[in-house]
Amino acid sequence: MGIENLWDRLEPETRQWLVENPGCRILPRTVVASIAKATGTELEQDRHGEISLSSSDCDFIRRAAELQEAESRTSS
Repeated sequence: MGIENLWDRLEPETRQWLVENPGCRILPRTVVASIAKATGTELEQDRHGEISLSSSDCDFIRRAAELQEAESRTSS
């Protein structure tokens, strides 16, 4: 999917869901729909409307989650 390339176009709620669920390898259809709506990107979905994340997508989301956690620790 290339979540890194789409990241800045995602709604804040969608980004938050992703960083709160960094181990999720299959995105539920509600999240997929939100990504497609925000980015105007056609996503290859399975028959349930879900998509599987690539290893690089998962790595990027984990880094984003770690960065957000580090930022929240320093601002507290």
